Amino acid sequence: MAMARVSIIMGAYNCTATLPEALDSLLGQTFQDWELLLCDDGSTDGTLAVAEEYARRDARVRVLRNGENLGLNRTLNRCLAGARGEYVARMDGDDVSLPERLEKEVAFLDAHPEFALVSTAMAMFDEGGVWGEKQVIPEPQIDDFCLHTPFFVHAAAMIRREAFCSVGGYSESKWLLRVEDCHLWFKLYARGFRGANLPEVLYLARDDRFARRRRSMRARVNGVYVMAVGFRMVRMPWPKYIYVLRCAALEMGKALVPSFLYDLAHKRRYGKEAPR
Repeated sequence: MAMARVSIIMGAYNCTATLPEALDSLLGQTFQDWELLLCDDGSTDGTLAVAEEYARRDARVRVLRNGENLGLNRTLNRCLAGARGEYVARMDGDDVSLPERLEKEVAFLDAHPEFALVSTAMAMFDEGGVWGEKQVIPEPQIDDFCLHTPFFVHAAAMIRREAFCSVGGYSESKWLLRVEDCHLWFKLYARGFRGANLPEVLYLARDDRFARRRRSMRARVNGVYVMAVGFRMVRMPWPKYIYVLRCAALEMGKALVPSFLYDLAHKRRYGKEAPR
């Protein structure tokens, strides 16, 4: 099989119900010169069977399997090791890529060699449909790490494979679980790479609005940790480390606030930006 221009990497864990919709959204892309490396991360449901069925139907789908649950960072590195495309795109097993996502990201990177990665705005949906939207910064700068980490939607990103591999892919420390994307952005920017965001919503993330249950206390601690080490990596001026303390205060506050208040704030923050 000829080498594809885009390698899509996906870790999948216990997503039998949502994986077909995610994969169908890739099959329906207007840009078709891609390969998918899908790694089942030790699922205990029928995720692997769904993935293998799609692989039988389409030779562009390659299925890998972890013998046990290893976490997203190690799983994605395994996919990255087998990627052959010029560009590497992310995708989650419970989300949806809108039809022109890959086409527009490839066109942007082709036209803008000065950028190593591109992502897009994202909308959130649940069983009731699209309910909110996350806006993005067009051309994030290092100072934007202070208030907007992460400033790229990880699952919607497309990265030049050469840049991806030059920073060693994802870091696998236990302190970086659930924040491997933030650490990747710090690593890329520390090496002089830069990224951009397309303002158009080209990616839909499944979010039932009960976001608090998705983020454990350990993940919140890791979020503060990655910001602290990341600031050092990009040589952030010392006065701006006050934003690390701000991050710690916000994360602890989110962990302690009653669930119904957290959920209400989450809905208000993104719901008011929802497409009409």
